[in-house]
Amino acid sequence: MNMPLADDTAVERMRAQYLAVRSLSLDLVAPLSDADATAQSMPDASPAKWHLAHVTWFFETFILRDHVPGYQAHDERWAFLFNSYYEAEGARHARPARGLLTRPSLTEVIDYRRRVDEAMLEAMPLIAERCPDLLALGLNHEQQHQELLLTDLKHLFFQNPLSPAAWPVAPNGQDNHYGYDMSWHAGPAGLVEIGHAGDDFAFDCEQPAHRHFLTPYALADRPVTNGDYCDFIDDNGYATASLWLSDGWAWVQKEDVGSPLYWRRHHHHWEQFTLSGWRPIDPTAPVTHISLYEADAFATWADARLPTEQEWEAAARDHDPAGGVQLDQAGPVQPRFVPHADGLAALFGNVWEWTGSAYRPYPGFRTAPGAVGEYNGKFMSGQFVLKGGSCATPRGHMRAAYRNFFYPHQRWQFTGLRLAKDL
Repeated sequence: MNMPLADDTAVERMRAQYLAVRSLSLDLVAPLSDADATAQSMPDASPAKWHLAHVTWFFETFILRDHVPGYQAHDERWAFLFNSYYEAEGARHARPARGLLTRPSLTEVIDYRRRVDEAMLEAMPLIAERCPDLLALGLNHEQQHQELLLTDLKHLFFQNPLSPAAWPVAPNGQDNHYGYDMSWHAGPAGLVEIGHAGDDFAFDCEQPAHRHFLTPYALADRPVTNGDYCDFIDDNGYATASLWLSDGWAWVQKEDVGSPLYWRRHHHHWEQFTLSGWRPIDPTAPVTHISLYEADAFATWADARLPTEQEWEAAARDHDPAGGVQLDQAGPVQPRFVPHADGLAALFGNVWEWTGSAYRPYPGFRTAPGAVGEYNGKFMSGQFVLKGGSCATPRGHMRAAYRNFFYPHQRWQFTGLRLAKDL
């Protein structure tokens, strides 16, 4: 029995979304040499070439192989190279050794993408009918890897004494002050709904929607800025053990941490490494590349605390998730000062905001069947939730219920903080 295909309008919309996402990935790697795209700076990061191939493998494996009759894999050996962590898909190349994959070349990977794109576009009517949810997952998955590609590239270029720049210098904000004094705004209290509900896309870890009780609280109207953070450093914040969680203090001592990642002193002033090379610190821009430990210590120093993910989400419900400083196209990527009049500013974009909430399943969470069930659930251990997206998050990818998660010591992502307090 033949299955009816989706209507032409829906199919064309899916084709357009697919092409837009896939094109941005190629735009992001356009300035890179094959060597740039192959090197791996640390086990937590992956080469740009690997990101390009992995997201393509995702489409090839979970859509073309499983749902398009007669599809033949581009190269059967590449599944071993570009599977990330899907145990159900078998053995794979060790993550810390991804930078040793000098072959296939960047050109070959781009050709692989082209071949898979051709197959996906040809099969789009069938995909729209049989597995539109998998297509949405694949596109959102690639958007996540676009952000990872940028943050991994920044970490790689930071290791180079020549301080290479991927894109031209982006202008700084208003360098003569911190922007404006911080103020406090009460968030929704009482019973609130948390998590995603509805038919539009969300990751499994955002579901199911459920009720949560919040006692009165307030959030700062803006993220903590570089200028604010300089005050913390100047007040010996990194040398005051009483400000730190025990694990955080041990981390500071072991790693000899004294500033956010990518900062250095230059002629008595702070500079910051960016994807446009070294730049003077903009005191008005949100501080970024800090760990949960640093965020928590700053909050303690400021006589405040980190928000819970439920407080943050409830406060963000009425804000536009497509607003703020987010990724629209290849080019300079850096948080920047955004003026505002009243209310909460920059909840979406600029920097991922650490919360004090552990990344754990919501009540009623169930892992999806099959290999795609490994996407989020198995990582719900030892990590903390971040909210709001960053300057490297593709615009349109975010929503209030979105849950990002990292280990408390990690800071190569665009991570910052917003203060909270009890009322």
